[in-house]
Amino acid sequence: MEVQALSPEVIQDTTSVKYQQVAADDIASTFYSDSLDLLSHPLGTRIIALSDEFFASTSNLLTPTPPIHKPNTFTHAGAWYDGWETRRHNREPFDYVVFGLAVRGGRVKGVEIDTGFFSGNQAPEIAVEGCCLPNDEGEGGAREKSDEMVKAPDFAGWETILPRQSCGPACRQAWVLPTAASSSTITPMVSSDEKTEATPRSSLPPSSRHYTHIRLLMYPDGGIGRFRLYGVPLPSFPTNSSRIIDLAATVNGGLATRASDQHFGRKDNLLLPGRGVDMGDGWETKRSRGGDHTDWVVVRLGCPGEVVRCVVDTAHFRGNFPQKVRLFGAQSLRRSASAKGRGNSGVGEGLKDMIAGIAKADIGEAVGSSARQGVATEGEEAADPQDEIEPAHDDPARWTEILAPTLCEADKEHVFEVGQEGVETKEGWLNAAAVKGKRFAWIKMVIIPDGGVKRLRVFGRRGAA
Repeated sequence: MEVQALSPEVIQDTTSVKYQQVAADDIASTFYSDSLDLLSHPLGTRIIALSDEFFASTSNLLTPTPPIHKPNTFTHAGAWYDGWETRRHNREPFDYVVFGLAVRGGRVKGVEIDTGFFSGNQAPEIAVEGCCLPNDEGEGGAREKSDEMVKAPDFAGWETILPRQSCGPACRQAWVLPTAASSSTITPMVSSDEKTEATPRSSLPPSSRHYTHIRLLMYPDGGIGRFRLYGVPLPSFPTNSSRIIDLAATVNGGLATRASDQHFGRKDNLLLPGRGVDMGDGWETKRSRGGDHTDWVVVRLGCPGEVVRCVVDTAHFRGNFPQKVRLFGAQSLRRSASAKGRGNSGVGEGLKDMIAGIAKADIGEAVGSSARQGVATEGEEAADPQDEIEPAHDDPARWTEILAPTLCEADKEHVFEVGQEGVETKEGWLNAAAVKGKRFAWIKMVIIPDGGVKRLRVFGRRGAA
């Protein structure tokens, strides 16, 4: 099918905007509190197309851990490297890899390129592009059709996320995308019987647009150890707001914003799909030596909702699980009174603009499916993280205890249901008086005194209360 190229008026001019470079020591403080890596194996990112991987596989780019070094180790192709490496003397302007996001889409805050142990053979320059296409796994094969489109070398729908940047040997480099002055106060989408208003995609900076597919360009060839795309996922909610979903899941927009300690395992792992493969993909703190020590993690839910069940999973943690766990909830508090929450079912003009080149017969079902699923669309980011006031972890005025300290066991899913109203809450049950009729936007998990937790699930109804 024919795809129309975006006109120069639609593509934002990236030559006049400032992309802030981030020092390696500042990457964690810049990105880890309000974004996550949208490209990762645990999330299910797809590698759709690539130009070459003669020396080292593109799949290494998505490995969550830093690159490792094996000097004097060789394969049939040449020296072994933990990363992506292509042949020399590329006859094309660049080598490339095309990725498909596992989540419905994402909004990008920044990019990290780690050239790992590539020195003398590192990528001299890189650029990052993206596009927004139907990415629904449901009926109609929207995702499969979109993946086929972006495979084509002449696909004309790519937008610049990060323009061409120089890379150094064996180092981590990152860039923050520019934001418009009004990007934190984008008018939420308004649905009515006659029309739907949304911020046009062409007027949004790259950091405020949604992307479903990403292309990494390497000029002209060479090696890259890791590729990180920091941002927030675009959630997809059922149209029925009373349906129970995992409000904390990464795929539903949940984000672990802060933790007391991440010595052995990252807080972001808590909200990933599945139960993982080993202790390495959970959250684990260092051993404490104080008598009253506790560790904690704060999670911003994908949207406010009434909690009906929580799960604390200690899978693979057998000699280092917490003695006890305790849970708290906090309700939403916004800086802007105009923010109205997520879940409008309209489809934004930004998404329509991006897929205007696809035949109407092909996009009708895909876009309609997105609307029926309650997708948050461009210009609709009403639950903007910049607008939500995060409660301090020790602020008693904001936090309400919903689970009293409860004993944990090794390698087990601990399921906590809501207790009976009017009955004194026992250990292991959620406090009915604390959760019923309340819509929490934040959850805090406290582990006593320390240890490791694989996953945290917070099931609830986003339309309740």
